[in-house]
Amino acid sequence: MTHDRKPALLTAALDHAACGWPVLPLRPGGKRPALHGENACPRTGPCAGGHLKWEQRATTDPDRIRAAWAAGPFNVGIATGPAGLLVIDLDKPKSSADTPCGVTTFTALCERTGQPVPTTRTVRTASGGRHLYFTAPAGIRLGNTAGALAPLVDTRAHGGYVVAPGSTTPAGTYEVIHDDPVLPLPAWLLKAVAPAPAQPVSLSTPRCGNRLADTVLAREVAAVATAQEGGRNAQLLTSARAVGRFVAWGDLPRQVVEEAFQGAGEAAGLPPAECRTTIRSALNWSIRTARPRAAA
Repeated sequence: MTHDRKPALLTAALDHAACGWPVLPLRPGGKRPALHGENACPRTGPCAGGHLKWEQRATTDPDRIRAAWAAGPFNVGIATGPAGLLVIDLDKPKSSADTPCGVTTFTALCERTGQPVPTTRTVRTASGGRHLYFTAPAGIRLGNTAGALAPLVDTRAHGGYVVAPGSTTPAGTYEVIHDDPVLPLPAWLLKAVAPAPAQPVSLSTPRCGNRLADTVLAREVAAVATAQEGGRNAQLLTSARAVGRFVAWGDLPRQVVEEAFQGAGEAAGLPPAECRTTIRSALNWSIRTARPRAAA
């Protein structure tokens, strides 16, 4: 008789959400999100206004969590960016070659820089690696890195997630091995992973001959460029949808609109890939749902 893992995984999801860390279901026994993609989006529930990516659908709502985990023994993912976390992933080599693991290379990095190995919440991964949890500083949007600190040392922040303790894969179980308080990210590590200052981006919008369309495009691009942390992606989605009807009517070329919003989103501090995904989703929704010009 197979042991039912659902209650334990539901408890793990609720416990992490209670810490203020949005969670998402991962495939049973796996590490990939168990959520529909844009092409399969039903446009209902959280996606009623347009497709939302897994990071936007991660939640701390107990009712939504219970409903999701009632459907299957899903592993638990923590959306690190919305959780305000940066997690350092100390990986194991993929082969049995005599290659130093991430724990070894990270320890060597600390020694070279004269810093102690941080004592913070630590999770042993299924493969035997380590996840070191830190709170990310306010006002700086940190993304993911791969090998930027040292070989086999990655980081997960905005745009990333980690498999939470209690989850199980064929390689083993994720377990908390040091239940220490989550430390703020040390300044020396922040300096090493902080993004380079953004280059100035031109926010000029071309005029396409339709005065109303040109005015709305310029207004919405400015709104995105000046959006503040925590509301930038939502503003990009809203503004691109507001302009999408003019694309549907043929007043504005789609490429022109995409380029204008891409520049504005990057100027506001959003990652380029996130901008592209949001703009594409918003324009697709607007074009699909736009009423005829005469009825607008």
